[in-house]
Amino acid sequence: MNRLAKIVKRTMSIVLCVFVLLAVITYFYLKLPQFGAIPEEARLETVKKSKHYQNGQFRNLIEKPTISEGYSILGELWKTLFKKYPRREPSTTIPSVKTNLKTIPVSSNVLIWFGHSSFFLQVDSVKILVDPVFSGKASPLPWSVTAYKGTDKYTGDDMPEIDYMLLSHDHYDHLDYETAKALQPKVKHVICGLGASAHYERWGYSPQQLIEKDWYEKVDVKPDFSIYTDNTHHGTGRGFIQNQSLWLSFLIHSPSMTIYYSGDGGYTERFKLVAQKFPEIDWAIMECGQYDKAWQSVHELPEEVAQATIELHAKNLLPVHHSKFTLGKHPWDEPLKEITRLSQGKAYRLVTPMIGESVNLNDSTQSFQQWWKNIN
Repeated sequence: MNRLAKIVKRTMSIVLCVFVLLAVITYFYLKLPQFGAIPEEARLETVKKSKHYQNGQFRNLIEKPTISEGYSILGELWKTLFKKYPRREPSTTIPSVKTNLKTIPVSSNVLIWFGHSSFFLQVDSVKILVDPVFSGKASPLPWSVTAYKGTDKYTGDDMPEIDYMLLSHDHYDHLDYETAKALQPKVKHVICGLGASAHYERWGYSPQQLIEKDWYEKVDVKPDFSIYTDNTHHGTGRGFIQNQSLWLSFLIHSPSMTIYYSGDGGYTERFKLVAQKFPEIDWAIMECGQYDKAWQSVHELPEEVAQATIELHAKNLLPVHHSKFTLGKHPWDEPLKEITRLSQGKAYRLVTPMIGESVNLNDSTQSFQQWWKNIN
């Protein structure tokens, strides 16, 4: 019995040592710069003044469980670890083109999509970069979520001088440490949610570059040109502490057009409300990918994307949040196939460019290939 007790005691000591070692490693790993920072001191005091910050974190307008009814966190974790889902990644290189952003005529209104939710806009001579991720990964663990072959066509060096860089939220597939560091000398201003500028400040951005906003605020760019911040139903966090910065959608209202970017978030009544405030939306750039009925409250399904676009009364739909990273369980090309099917006969025009392909925002006759066809 004494021998058994010694074995149990030794085993427990080893387990405890391993646990303490892992805790120490995790603690110091989370101190690495790619995890960013949470708001402190004066920035935290500003955060606390927002009516959307309650009981120590930002909240959605209507609280909903992240996991849908009939599903469980443990069940979804088990599926992720042990169940196989077909065609979650393409078997070959994703087609793309390389447009020189630095030589685009200043008079051109264009959009260049870089895969997932990263894109460049030039509208009425203002250069805007949204949620850029150029490092080839969407996770602090380099091997866990990597970009598909052919999707890393662009780097920070390919970007021109940027007037405004927009951040919808701080998840790794939208805010990339390496990209943010590389772009710092080129970016005049960053517009982000309350609290999120703590990341940029840690990474070397000056206070003069950073513009933090709550929902329903605006930044005046120049006469008759404003960028509005609006709500979405999502969350934030780059470590164990969640929802310390605010998640956003954006409305870009220029003299020549109005562009809505949904950011990430589940379907709510917000699209109808946006349409009431901005009845002439030319372009809706909508999250469409990395969804699952298990977490439908925080990511829209394709049928909800189509419905939201109708409610926005948008003339054109450009779906994003797909074709670069695998974060959901669906086949990699399902978002494009489904939104194409669901958009048939709708009042809006569906636009599906290849990565890097120049979209002329003023040309309603420009056509695009269904480039994902014949890719397994």
